[in-house]
Amino acid sequence: MTARQDSDDLAWDQSDELWEEAIKQVRLSSVCRKIESFAEKMFEKPATLVTPLIIGGFNVLYPIRTEGLSANVLVRVPCPNQALFPEEKTLAEAATAACISQRTHIPIPKLFNYGVDPEIGPFMIIQDLESRRALTDALAAPREDLNDVPVLQTDISEYKLKCLYGKVARFVLQLAQATFPRIGALVETSPGSFHVMARPLTLNMSNMVQLSNIPRSIFPPKGTTYQTADDWYTVLAEMQIATLLFQHNDMISSEDDCKTKYVARQLFRRLAKQGRLSTFGFADDNWSAHRNDSDARATLPAPDGSGSFRLWSDDFRPSNIIVDEKDNILGAIDWEFTYVGPTQFALDPPWWLLLEVPEMWDEGIDDWASVYERRLQTWISAIEEAEQNMAPGSLLLSAYMRESWATGRFWLNYAARKSWAFDTIYWKYLHEKFFGEREEDIPAQELWKTRVQLLNQDERDAMESLVQTKMEESKERVLVKWEAAEATKRLSSFLFD
Repeated sequence: MTARQDSDDLAWDQSDELWEEAIKQVRLSSVCRKIESFAEKMFEKPATLVTPLIIGGFNVLYPIRTEGLSANVLVRVPCPNQALFPEEKTLAEAATAACISQRTHIPIPKLFNYGVDPEIGPFMIIQDLESRRALTDALAAPREDLNDVPVLQTDISEYKLKCLYGKVARFVLQLAQATFPRIGALVETSPGSFHVMARPLTLNMSNMVQLSNIPRSIFPPKGTTYQTADDWYTVLAEMQIATLLFQHNDMISSEDDCKTKYVARQLFRRLAKQGRLSTFGFADDNWSAHRNDSDARATLPAPDGSGSFRLWSDDFRPSNIIVDEKDNILGAIDWEFTYVGPTQFALDPPWWLLLEVPEMWDEGIDDWASVYERRLQTWISAIEEAEQNMAPGSLLLSAYMRESWATGRFWLNYAARKSWAFDTIYWKYLHEKFFGEREEDIPAQELWKTRVQLLNQDERDAMESLVQTKMEESKERVLVKWEAAEATKRLSSFLFD
């Protein structure tokens, strides 16, 4: 049984319908001709579309052959109805890819141009790496249906796994070196000059809208950046509350279930507001109940909570690393959910070591954790080896990653970023570390009873009000369209400071 909470089935169905419409639209001959004309305008030479198109979850890539270029290029545009804030997303991604290319040795497909065209909208023109093989193909077990989610081969040799992990470890180390003064998305203010000036756009935000019909108005306003890690942890915690408030269908199964989800979210946000989440699992942790566990005592200091932040990608994983037939890396692609985030995120081991996410693991999240821990040892070994070639003074990650897993910091940051994994992870891996042991043999839906005493009276009153509202909502399966001001007001009414 998977640990993933349900998204809104009606919103998911609507998203599927929009996807089908989008697929038809991007393949229209009129659209293809428009892309060809655009390429001819950009390169001032004849251009021809080369099939097949490359259709991803959020973007469509049109392979173009242009006279005078030795290789094809890809005109990359947001997929209609699929990409959240398409113009903002594209400009931030292009700036991020250019910055990574400038500041690291990570191979990034050449970026010929990007912007917003009056005919085709937001676009990027990038080098075609001329391979459709990803590193996932080298790591994954054979699949009869390539649409199935890939899972790491169970019998992969330790030597091969370390070699493949090692290729990515070198990238991860390089990404972690550059620092920035604020949290947010990058903007290219002049050629080759990049500054944090836009709000972070996360993969979870996209899923909130597409799969749960969460109103976009509850997200941070455009141009919002953050001065401290605690500020961003608080925003993420408030998004978790928003998911509970605004997902109309399939969010709760009973009054107890609603209360359990509510208590977890309020306590998580409180810890963020108090500046505690940013120190959890570090030597600076002077508050959590399990900070002195003999087998998981942290020895490394927390990163600077203000003024020193690092690039973080929600979607960096082997499927976005293109390789040749011998598994040599050609380039890393798809930087759309990358922003400057808390350094804490960069100090965690990667979630993708098994390829599949923990909340969707068929054998359950505990089994995922068991298998992951074995593979983590291989990853740590690979990154330690890669660290030997880093310049003096570089940020080294292996020790931090080892402590992240041992202390549970890995789970804290994963839960903060993942709305539908939050509840299972919070109650299974975090709440006792935060607040101490609880009574045993409590049914999952009644866990709220073990921590409700930590809420103040206002929070308890709001819980009772919310439960009645959610139970009434559950009687009618509809998709609600929220007015921006109304949605903002509702969310604010459940934020207690």
